[in-house]
Amino acid sequence: MEKKKDFSTAILERKKAPNKLTVEEAKNDDNSVIEMTQAKMDELKIFKGDTVLIKGKKRRDTVCIALATEDGDDLDNMKIRMNKVVRRNLRVRLGDVISVHPCPDIPNGNRVHILPIDDTIEGITGNLTQTYLIPYFKDCYRPVRKGDTFLVRGGFKAVEFKVVEVDPGEYCIVSPNTMLFDEGEPIKREDEEQLDGVGYDDIGGCRKQMASIREMIELPLRHPQLFKTLGVKPPRGVLLFGPPGSGKTLIARAIANETGAFFFLLNGPEIMSKMAGEAEANLRKAFEEAEKNSPAIIFIDELDSIAPKRDKTQGEVEKRVVAQLLTLMDGLKGRGHVVVIAATNRPNALDQALRRFGRFDREIDIGVPDEVGRMEVLRIHTKNMKLSEDVDLAEIAKSTHGYVGSDLAALCTEAALQCIREKMDLIDIEDETIDAEILDAMAVTNEHFRFAQGQTNPSSLRETVVEIPDVTWDDIGGLEDVKKNLQEMILYPIEHPDKFHKFGMQPSKGVLFYGPPGCGKTLLAKAVAHECSSNFISIKGPELLTMWFGESEANVREVFDKARGAAPCVLFFDELDSVGQARGGSSGDGGGAGDRVLNQLLTEMDGVGAKKNLFFIGATNRPDTLDEALIRPGRLDQLIYIPLPDKPSRVNVFKSVLRKSPVHPNVSIDFLAELTEDFTGADLTELCQRATKAAIRESIEADEQRKALMRENPDGDQQMADMEDPVPVITRKHFEEALAHARKSVKKADLDRYVQFQRLYDPAFAAKQDGKSANKINWPETSQSQFQNQQADDDDLYS
Repeated sequence: MEKKKDFSTAILERKKAPNKLTVEEAKNDDNSVIEMTQAKMDELKIFKGDTVLIKGKKRRDTVCIALATEDGDDLDNMKIRMNKVVRRNLRVRLGDVISVHPCPDIPNGNRVHILPIDDTIEGITGNLTQTYLIPYFKDCYRPVRKGDTFLVRGGFKAVEFKVVEVDPGEYCIVSPNTMLFDEGEPIKREDEEQLDGVGYDDIGGCRKQMASIREMIELPLRHPQLFKTLGVKPPRGVLLFGPPGSGKTLIARAIANETGAFFFLLNGPEIMSKMAGEAEANLRKAFEEAEKNSPAIIFIDELDSIAPKRDKTQGEVEKRVVAQLLTLMDGLKGRGHVVVIAATNRPNALDQALRRFGRFDREIDIGVPDEVGRMEVLRIHTKNMKLSEDVDLAEIAKSTHGYVGSDLAALCTEAALQCIREKMDLIDIEDETIDAEILDAMAVTNEHFRFAQGQTNPSSLRETVVEIPDVTWDDIGGLEDVKKNLQEMILYPIEHPDKFHKFGMQPSKGVLFYGPPGCGKTLLAKAVAHECSSNFISIKGPELLTMWFGESEANVREVFDKARGAAPCVLFFDELDSVGQARGGSSGDGGGAGDRVLNQLLTEMDGVGAKKNLFFIGATNRPDTLDEALIRPGRLDQLIYIPLPDKPSRVNVFKSVLRKSPVHPNVSIDFLAELTEDFTGADLTELCQRATKAAIRESIEADEQRKALMRENPDGDQQMADMEDPVPVITRKHFEEALAHARKSVKKADLDRYVQFQRLYDPAFAAKQDGKSANKINWPETSQSQFQNQQADDDDLYS
């Protein structure tokens, strides 16, 4: 017990390493100096003016001169001050953690080759060494490291330089005897930025996946002894799958940069060749190259193009390439020093032999990010953008359901382009320079992002119409009972998941809207999607059916897959009776396609809520033709009748349809609603259209009369032009004319059919129609002693 305690204490002490310090902004802007408290320097046994080695991220390090803070400085003991240049060389930001190590044995340099960055020396003439480098290094004994950049201010302009070569070694101190060279072509900014590479900070929206990937890849590459100590073999491969643009390739590059491993990119189609045996030779060369440069990461993009299922493919080349890949992964030498990462968006098309432990040990779903993930991605893409103060990234993240990382990057680019478009009238394209005032005035605003959202859509769902509706409960007048039922079914599980967990209940999976056509079933579904902040995919039943055998079922599978990818999502099936008719009656439709589609729909609905937050809404005006299996509890949990609009609903429809039309104040919407009892929403829309057409016709006739009078009386042209519009608004007369031609589209017989269906599936409605009250249940009486005896028996049983 004592040993275990000592071991735990030692581990905790090592975790609290004294040389791990948090980065803070420097007070003096010197590229070669870092500041710590005197107490921390004493603890690390570092003297004032000593050269120290500082280690940052992506295996980057640099050398600096350590100084102590002045008396009275409020710097924390666990913090270190460094300027922007040092932070950039270490690839760290403010608030990151770095490690400090004494480094006393750095030699004086013999020769240091330094080149400027091209975009910082535009317009500068003369000798850079004399103007910038010699004054910068004079009598300072600055330490430098090969590959570091530094900024020199002088000669009226700041110039950025890079240390290209150092003699001797990688580190040295520039003394008065060190020779400085600046011969050669300036370094291009693009090349310098490419070397920067991506890191874990550049990846957002997949924290859980990144933790798993680092566990599987970074540990074997950095610490293979961990697995050797435990006597197990380290992982060989990780398969990343997910929609295009979700960041699979970016993750692989970030791991390579952060671990410092050799990165070998292998695009699937590049392997294939028309020459026999060359494709396999290309694979062997890639693995040999990686083993020579270990530790290494082999990244195979679009794996499905070179490793399809061997029993499904017809070509011999593909079969041989799959077999070669299997043998190469089994025969990897230097276990733990070469890791294979593969990416695909079609994991089910891969050969089964690849997807086992020992080859691809872990399969990680890089899916569509949630709201928090989208916020992380937006922060990454906007960190270098000039944003206005009114930009609300949280609101943008909330309204971009289904967007992957590449979609959010496109959104930011489109917003910036819109900002540029607004200033195009002030920019002369032919002129080589742009006024500084114009550049300073440019900033991306929230309005630009709102415009960009209208121009972009989720790439994983471009084949399916996905929208975030703007219909609210307030847009639907009346139907209070229906709205209450929908709130309980859909909003409660999202807003109060703890209550469902408390009572051990699973939320509903779906609902069926049935009722006369034109009564707002689609509108209700859109309002549901809006209220729970979900995507809304509308599928018309007949568009799933095709003439090809098996393709209709594949369409159903594809729709549900895309909906899961856009979760949380409301999947709305309009005209459900076209694919949900009772089975057994479709023998003459060419192989029973209708029955097969229904079977596929039922199985998809059973697995719809297993992992993803997906809700199914069906709508039909022929509920009596649906299959019994479709409308049972557990699939469509509740059948909701959408009746003809009542008076409040009709008032709302009139206001909605006429909101952009000029209507005379004496036209009473309430009175129109009373006159149009038993009208559907579509009938009311037609009524308003007729009234509008009557007003347009009268206005055109008045204009013709005016023109005729002007021709008869040329001298009164100005007087005629100044006359008021004879038909400025829609009047009562126009509505009277429309009501004379109005018709009801739903017949009494149709309404009776819905009532019969409702009586069959809603006993409470049937009892109400028959004038009966709900049956009171007489529970059997249990005495107090019987209850206590039963409780005691239960306690004994469970104990």
